[in-house]
Amino acid sequence: MLLAGFVAAALPVSAQPIANPVAMLAGLDKITGRITRFDVYIDETVLFGALEITPRACYSRPSNDTLQRTSAFLEVDQRNLDGTAKRLFTGWVFADSPALNAVDHPIYDVWLIECKTSTNVPPPDER
Repeated sequence: MLLAGFVAAALPVSAQPIANPVAMLAGLDKITGRITRFDVYIDETVLFGALEITPRACYSRPSNDTLQRTSAFLEVDQRNLDGTAKRLFTGWVFADSPALNAVDHPIYDVWLIECKTSTNVPPPDER
């Protein structure tokens, strides 16, 4: 019984992910080559080119955690000229692996930079 306690103590302990209210994303316009960074509050929808991007969750881990994985759950729709929207992507994106589960669009790329606790951008209800 005592040996089991030593084995458990030797295993790395990972902390629970931290939920953050802001996702910092980057977008690439492949036609102009311009990269734009922007902060988005959780459950807020922003327009990047023809894409409507809504982060639903953004998680980070403490700096001393061995996993160091920052992830966000995104919904991405393409806005059409007639005002309708088509869902392009729903899923998790990872800051340390931007190509994994990437948003697939011929003109725009979108990826997660980091999750943040605050931003200079006013919340949607204060605009």
